[in-house]
Amino acid sequence: MFWLDRDRKTRTSPALWIPFAWILLACSRPLTTWFHLGRLETGALTAQLSEGSPVDRAALTGILLLGLMVLVKRGKVVTRCLRDSWPILLFFAYCLVSLAWSDYPDIAFKRWNKAVGDWVMILIVWTDPHPLAALKRMLARTGYVLIPVSILFVKYYPDLGRTYDWLGETHYTGVTSEKNTLGSICLIFGLSALWRALYVFSEERQLNQRARHLVVQLVILSMVAWLFSIADAVTSLSCFALASCILLVSRMPLFARNQFLIHGLMLMMLLVPVSIAILGFSPGTLQQLGRNATLTDRTDIWAMVVRLTPDRRVGAGFESFWLGPRLDTMVSQVTKWWVPNQSHNGYLEIFANLGWIGVGCLALVIAWAYRRMISACQQRIPASNLMLAFFLAGLVFNITEAAFFRMMIPVWLFFLLAISAPRDPMLHRRRKTIGEQTQLPPAVKPLLTWEVGIH
Repeated sequence: MFWLDRDRKTRTSPALWIPFAWILLACSRPLTTWFHLGRLETGALTAQLSEGSPVDRAALTGILLLGLMVLVKRGKVVTRCLRDSWPILLFFAYCLVSLAWSDYPDIAFKRWNKAVGDWVMILIVWTDPHPLAALKRMLARTGYVLIPVSILFVKYYPDLGRTYDWLGETHYTGVTSEKNTLGSICLIFGLSALWRALYVFSEERQLNQRARHLVVQLVILSMVAWLFSIADAVTSLSCFALASCILLVSRMPLFARNQFLIHGLMLMMLLVPVSIAILGFSPGTLQQLGRNATLTDRTDIWAMVVRLTPDRRVGAGFESFWLGPRLDTMVSQVTKWWVPNQSHNGYLEIFANLGWIGVGCLALVIAWAYRRMISACQQRIPASNLMLAFFLAGLVFNITEAAFFRMMIPVWLFFLLAISAPRDPMLHRRRKTIGEQTQLPPAVKPLLTWEVGIH
């Protein structure tokens, strides 16, 4: 796949290997789990929830420091990106302030650093001299490793690619540590493969080049479809179906011209899962998806989370709710035989950790990002439809799973990628291409460049 999808004309910064390493770990397993080559027992998992692993912490700190060095070197571009992304910056600042009332500020501070590391890796991609090429290469490097190796583990190395619950039921995990994470990477890289396939199909290039690029994306899509069929990741599969509709419809010229059509489609895509999962309008649909009215006991967890939240205005502090006595109460009264580390609802998770103020900050980030993405889609900016698909997938995914501002969660990483996208990453590249590569009279080039700048 790497050989077929090669593009010798594309040049990206070597610094792109830094987010590749970070995302590869975020979308698979921690280093300590890879070295043990086995599944963590419940006691070890409980300890890791509060303390973490020194090996993982040292590795991630090293990657983060390398990423910060790259961003310091790209100072002006990074400053402009941070200024344009002020709501995200405000949210991270509030998360840092919330450590003041956390019961475990040292643990929460370590997690805040990892959350900042997610944003650092995203900024490395978007501040690359060729941001669109960097995006494609980053998606290719991670997807072409994670998806095929997951199939390899599931089919031929069951000790690595499968786990078993206390009832003896098999769960397929691939390169990840749980089936829901496997569904998450299928969601992310399935959407990216579909976007690349549509992009390649519409490109004007030589037929043999188009064919080999298209073959790779179709192979990835077929692999993702097979993994979805065995993973039992209903949330990720539903998000993939809804976000794929956005990818397909957004290519229609009418979609870009009609702003009300965009808003109506996005509203419908959100109302359907909310009505089914939260409001209970169609219990039969849940049964067909293999879920009951409690969404596999999620509703019991939601009720207990609301009850255990210490302060509804400011919450328990960033990533501090699932620590100490609250976790013990949840295990003894609700989950019984397993140790939870999330509320299975991203909006409720923000409420539990950061209170209503945090929910308000999240609403600000979502509204700000949505406005930017709609504007980008109307201007037909490259990759804007993929960013909108990642954005929608993140909103729907957090209805039954928690991923907002949670460090090293695949769906959160690519949601952050979408909302951090620059306004027009390819405008200066188009201007340079027309001014340097087009063989036109010198008097015509400035006029053509000026027209692209206005557009």
